[in-house]
Amino acid sequence: MSDPSGPGPVIGRTVADSTPHHPPRPRPAGRPNVLVVLLDDIGFGQLGTFGGEIETPTIDRIAGQGLRYNRFHVTAMCSPSRASLLTGRNSHAVGIGFLADMPGGYPGYSGRIPASAATLPRILRDAGWSTMAVGKWHLTPRNDRTAAGPFGTWPLGQGFERFYGFLHGDANQWTPTLYRDNSPVEPPATPEQGYHLTEDLVDEAVRMVKDQKHAAPDKPFLMYLAPGAGHAPHQVPSPWIDRYAGRFDDGWERLRERVFARQQAAGLVPEGTTLPPRPPWVQDWADLGADERRLFARYAEAHAGFVAHFDHHLGRLLDTLEELGILDDTIVLLTSDNGASAEGGQIGSLNEHRFGFGVGDDLDDNLAAIDDIGGWRGYNHYPWGWAWAGNTPFHLWKRYSWLGGVRVPMVLKPPRGVAEPGGIREQWCHIVDVAPTVLDLCGVAAPDQVDGVAQQPMAGASLRGTLADPAAPAPRTTQYFEMLGSRSIIHDGWKATTDHVSTGVDDERLLPGSRDFATDRWCLYRLDDDFSEAHDLADQHPDVVADLAARWEAEAAANQVFPLTDGLYGHLPGIEPPLWPVPERLVVRPGANPVADEAVPSLALGALVEADVVVPDGGGEGVLAAIGDWSNGWALVVVDGCPRFLLNATSTPYDVTSAAPLTPGPHTVGFRLAGADGVLLVDGAEVARAPFVQGMGASGIQIGGGGLRLGHDAGFPVSDAYAPPFAWTGELRSVTFTGGRALAERDADQARLAALLRSE
Repeated sequence: MSDPSGPGPVIGRTVADSTPHHPPRPRPAGRPNVLVVLLDDIGFGQLGTFGGEIETPTIDRIAGQGLRYNRFHVTAMCSPSRASLLTGRNSHAVGIGFLADMPGGYPGYSGRIPASAATLPRILRDAGWSTMAVGKWHLTPRNDRTAAGPFGTWPLGQGFERFYGFLHGDANQWTPTLYRDNSPVEPPATPEQGYHLTEDLVDEAVRMVKDQKHAAPDKPFLMYLAPGAGHAPHQVPSPWIDRYAGRFDDGWERLRERVFARQQAAGLVPEGTTLPPRPPWVQDWADLGADERRLFARYAEAHAGFVAHFDHHLGRLLDTLEELGILDDTIVLLTSDNGASAEGGQIGSLNEHRFGFGVGDDLDDNLAAIDDIGGWRGYNHYPWGWAWAGNTPFHLWKRYSWLGGVRVPMVLKPPRGVAEPGGIREQWCHIVDVAPTVLDLCGVAAPDQVDGVAQQPMAGASLRGTLADPAAPAPRTTQYFEMLGSRSIIHDGWKATTDHVSTGVDDERLLPGSRDFATDRWCLYRLDDDFSEAHDLADQHPDVVADLAARWEAEAAANQVFPLTDGLYGHLPGIEPPLWPVPERLVVRPGANPVADEAVPSLALGALVEADVVVPDGGGEGVLAAIGDWSNGWALVVVDGCPRFLLNATSTPYDVTSAAPLTPGPHTVGFRLAGADGVLLVDGAEVARAPFVQGMGASGIQIGGGGLRLGHDAGFPVSDAYAPPFAWTGELRSVTFTGGRALAERDADQARLAALLRSE
């Protein structure tokens, strides 16, 4: 018999002489629910709540019950800010110094949050909260985003019990690539049926909350809602764009002035703050032609409608919390992952993929497609003049450690509100402070160990003291920043920032500053007196500059920032190879879920794709294989009996079509690159060829492309030559990819065999 004095059950021979024991489990009844909303690419001056042009009554509602923080900071890009929010640690310290998609060979850039940095959802889950994530994730390395996992970096591997959303950095709002928990799912409706991702995400958030409260009304929850808004593509139903018609016609200079005036009137920007003038690398609106103004204003209208649309649907979630009687007892925190984005370049882009692949936009082409902006065919991003205005009153934007990249809106409503609702807090703070603040308000201590692993201390500190006291000191005195070589540090009211300019973005050849770490200059600002970072005091205080530069070096060393690099692809030389590389020969058969983009061999790197089909009597047609859509992708199809290879490289279409229809019976239909030409093959013989002027580079790396589908397509097509699903009417046995190296070996074997036959 077990010792009755010890823990655990008393176990006798029978139940009659035994005593059961149930280990205690946390039951945090009466503790607050938590709703964290993380917007995307929203600058300090874009939301109406912070003086911006975009009407945000729901965010106003949150701020009206809580507080606005006007000195809240983040990292300058998406994945790092998300990692800091969820862990309470600096992004480099948890391996997310850059985009998680590209895990590097250095501790600060591993792309994986370590076990020593248990996340906020994991801590709250262990303390008895339900944990749910809806929307954008972007914390999983590219090679882990397949059906083979591993799933430790997916939301359910990081403490969430439920997930619905997208894993990538962006998503088509009409036809997103969605996952529920660890499995891919199709959207519940089509664009033709009125589908939009924002509405779907909020529907799911409402459903999750109701399901949880129906099952356990007193159990608190954490809901992490991360919409696509306002990251490109800026897509939204046209009535929302129409609401902003004419609102941006007077240009970005006048917009910046209007926003600044509203910010000052609201007390968000202190009196005496300088509004820096338009820099020369932002075009003078007065110098633009009428067509350019019309085009550029349309881009801004689409973005504004996109963000306002999310605000409207966020209101439905708040209404649900109010209907359930739990809004007052719910912590609501809303912020953005970084400042407004300039990735549309000087003239904007009809296809945001072009930025990542270094493909420029043509002004005349974009003017001709102006009506596509914000709609089904647009994958659009606004010109960088709107980013400059969107970050009013600050300098630069996303990817830079200047305030335009790292100071963003933040509103916080604690449970049961605050004594002076609607107030403004001026204490400087950072996204690493979010997790400690939430834990403090929930009455949960950060654990020293999780699963037997000692935990890194949280870098952040709770903002609880600022809720009741507008004069409370800031919880910390020092914070470093680094993104793509742009470096900064805040310490004791000073901010030092380097003038480093990324070398990896062509448009930024226009920006003044250093392109070499050896020649970078530190600028210096006294933030207590210079809210907009407008007056450089470096020459007057060289001793302060030297001290802050040394402090930055120490912080960087302590947080795994080194080695420095710049440019979007500066980490590529050290990127982690896949544990399970895409094989040189991959056979895909019908009857499975779409194959994740990351697991599909790249035709841009020379792979051959061949479909093994049986054409029915009378001929067949339909999709044999397709990946992506008309923004970026390819499809091997049979139309009117003739095989075709259709490519869309960042909205530039290409078509290789056979003049001869397929005869009934078995065939292989294939495609491969030959130099700069696309070659269509039937039964191994070339039947058509066409030049690919832009190449296939942009289609070699999909961005949320929906995966490879066999025998049909879904969502938007790659080309107007067909309309999904366009199911193949014959038999499709398999689709085989043969990699470039294997093809070279096969071609060499065939050449040797031909030579041998000739010699005989």
